[in-house]
Amino acid sequence: MILKGDLRGVPLSDLSVEDGIRPLRPDLGAVPAHQRQPGKHLAAIHRHYLIEMGRIAQVLRRIEAGEAPPAELKHIVLNAEMTQNFRAFGTICGQECRVLTMHHDIEEQSIFPQLHASGSEAMRKIVDRLRAEHLVVHELLERLAAVADDLAATPDAETFAQAGAIFDKLWEVVKSHFHYEETTLAEALGYYGVMV
Repeated sequence: MILKGDLRGVPLSDLSVEDGIRPLRPDLGAVPAHQRQPGKHLAAIHRHYLIEMGRIAQVLRRIEAGEAPPAELKHIVLNAEMTQNFRAFGTICGQECRVLTMHHDIEEQSIFPQLHASGSEAMRKIVDRLRAEHLVVHELLERLAAVADDLAATPDAETFAQAGAIFDKLWEVVKSHFHYEETTLAEALGYYGVMV
């Protein structure tokens, strides 16, 4: 796992956020229910993103299988021709890249600085780790956005396979990152007065 520096040359298989040394959540004592609300709100936001990514994964799997897209996604993928399916997949991947980037920008510019400034040393280590994990997520988002653009311009099986591989890695990394973030910040956000 590589969490620092320029990640552009790192092989896709090496981009990960898990290495077994993530800082543990500090004991904040008895945190009242109202201070747990910001953590629940963050988890709800994450669930929304995971649902959207799950929909993209469904489109990806159906295109890979050569099936027509599910009925509820017909407004995204208009017919079962591979070219249009590839293009549509590239477009929705690009959209998801922008949304996740915006989410992480909010965390980087608002939530993390507040936690870093008012939190304990243990909380600062968690924030530093989350920021480092964002580098991996952002590298995957950049790769996915680039291949999605390529796929929209030149829809072919090779580019589609690249997009699928990058999306699968992003899915794996984001699920792990969100879980770690929710686990470590569930009580800390409200405890330190950080609103989401």
